[in-house]
Amino acid sequence: MKFSLSLIALSLVASHAMAQDPQSDIEKIEVSGKYLASDVSNSVKTPTPIIDVPQSLSVLTAEQLSQRGISNIGQIIDYLPGVNTTQGEGHRDAIVFRGVRSTADFYIDGHRDDVQYYRSLYNVEQVEVLRGPNALLFGRGGTGGILNRVSKKAQLSDSFAGYNLSLDSFGGTSTHLDVNQSVSDEMAFRVNAMFETLENHRDFYDGERVGINPTARFVLSDKTTLDTSFEYIDHERFIDRGIPTNSEGRPTEELLDIVIADPQNNYHTTKGRTFNTAIQHYFSDSMKANVSVFYGSYDKVYANFYATDYDASENKVQLDGYLDETTRENLIVTSNLVNEFTSGGFEHTLIVGGEYIETESDQYRFNPVWSSNQSDKEWFSVARPLNLDGFVGVNAEGQAISTNFSEDLNDDTRVDLEVTSFYVQDQIAINAHFDLVLGARYDRFDIAVVNMKSATNEQRTRVDTEVSPRLGAIYKPAENVSFYWSYSESFMPRSGEQYTDINGDKDKLKPDTFENNEIGLKWDSDSGLSLTTAFFRNTQSTPQPADDDPATLDVVDSDIEGFEIQLSGEITEDLSISTNYSYLKGEVVNRDGLTEITPRELPKNKASLWAQYQVTEQLDIGIGAMYQAKTYMNTSNSAFLPSYTRYDIYANYQLSHDYKLQLKLENLTDKVYFPNSHSTHQASVGQPFNAKLTFSGRF
Repeated sequence: MKFSLSLIALSLVASHAMAQDPQSDIEKIEVSGKYLASDVSNSVKTPTPIIDVPQSLSVLTAEQLSQRGISNIGQIIDYLPGVNTTQGEGHRDAIVFRGVRSTADFYIDGHRDDVQYYRSLYNVEQVEVLRGPNALLFGRGGTGGILNRVSKKAQLSDSFAGYNLSLDSFGGTSTHLDVNQSVSDEMAFRVNAMFETLENHRDFYDGERVGINPTARFVLSDKTTLDTSFEYIDHERFIDRGIPTNSEGRPTEELLDIVIADPQNNYHTTKGRTFNTAIQHYFSDSMKANVSVFYGSYDKVYANFYATDYDASENKVQLDGYLDETTRENLIVTSNLVNEFTSGGFEHTLIVGGEYIETESDQYRFNPVWSSNQSDKEWFSVARPLNLDGFVGVNAEGQAISTNFSEDLNDDTRVDLEVTSFYVQDQIAINAHFDLVLGARYDRFDIAVVNMKSATNEQRTRVDTEVSPRLGAIYKPAENVSFYWSYSESFMPRSGEQYTDINGDKDKLKPDTFENNEIGLKWDSDSGLSLTTAFFRNTQSTPQPADDDPATLDVVDSDIEGFEIQLSGEITEDLSISTNYSYLKGEVVNRDGLTEITPRELPKNKASLWAQYQVTEQLDIGIGAMYQAKTYMNTSNSAFLPSYTRYDIYANYQLSHDYKLQLKLENLTDKVYFPNSHSTHQASVGQPFNAKLTFSGRF
């Protein structure tokens, strides 16, 4: 099989490496904020200290997530530079990485996690956010950055049981359980589980989430370890796509308490089953290999009505909607070999790897058909609630109407995707102060999309082969200071991040390409503070058929440049901080080559501060502040979300060695704000002042 080629390549490298003089042992790094852990993370895949990674990144450990009361991906992004959230139509995690919107650049233990849903953190050991294109290690996508969750694994030589119970002021609850049992020095089992009920400040909002994740670790020999896991999730929630904008392009604050939705038919359900087996083998003290097999099966349904237009003079809103169902299966096989050796008088950290992905994805979408006009759109008077109850209601003209999701089949596609990849990267220590990073990845992206809606079941296919290079240089005048430069490329096939669209001329178009240049400084002070700064420029090129001659292509470019700074660590023994700032500036050149617009959802300024103070041995308090500048909601820049500042606070009290109580207060000033959007008339309403109480214990 194709994957066997990568194993052959690895064995060839292994045989060559064994002939070299091994250097110091590859460290089994524990995460303490200084390293990305090579044994529990696939983000950089090599045992490289953060100070030696020529890229801007952020790492949050499970302890930090718990300390700050963070329970979802959005709360992480709120306090990071260069990234912000987008609405994701109310049913999925969606991040804007340095101006690039993505719902698919998510990973779990280095495996692509591209299904659209809200991810839980109940079984997460740490979260890593890498900014800038990441095609060398992750393939297509990763154009602005990626987010990788490192899952909790079974622990040898340790047995424990922990839990936490939470209740928030809206009425939402959560119960998390973490039990680890070490059977012997060679075998351990662990189970993480959760049950959550969802509530917030908006009408009709509710939901439940269930998850269970058993894992096992086996020491097969003194050089070989096997980890295996299974996860089952069952999520459901009400879908709220926010409120419309007014004639000035601002969210209509008069409608803050109005939910533009159907109480019965705005919902999202996701069921997922994943299996993962990973084996790690040390050939020597300086060389190891990793091989993993990941399988995921997902069933998802998403139904909603939402605003597409608003008439303030007549106080009415236009609704559109759809019912969307997706079933997906992912098989991902990866392998890599990491080797530290000396050759030609230089020290090398070499990684060679391969990846094989098979994806089958079936999806269909129905539009509504209103009895009043046989269209998929209808006007309703703005009321609380709207005059819509299930599939029947009263329109703005007072006419009794009905609709359904069974007549207008908008889309029905079957996708078969096969991706084969190989990559190599060498970090070369030229001397004690200077490193070079050289690497490239080859991807073969083979997709077939069958249009079941067409009379002939039309099939379109496309094969793209791309080579994504990476270059970097690190200069270290001292052990705790590094200056770096990096250049990298990435690509996005024209089928999109969810693979479904190669209709029209898109099956003839080459992928979008992205280039990134970044320079930066990293400094770990002796006092315990770490500083990171980065200047970067991302360029996207998109081929499009020319208006005057469709047989030729125009290349539409967009440029985003910016600056990031992060400072974190201990100021005193009792006081620690995490603060950051990012400046982003972008422009999109239209097809005429003259008109320039600002990319949507790109905040020019974003800043945050999180400070923690240890008041006593039992009590610590923290306060957070985050600011996000104005962002545009659409590509015409005619609607926008105003800037806002939000303040949060928490207190942790250690009742005893085994029990802890936490109180978190969010949006202390009860600020009315709009954190993100999906399009012009879909502005999310931020949560007002709310409180969450969490009790944690061990037994």
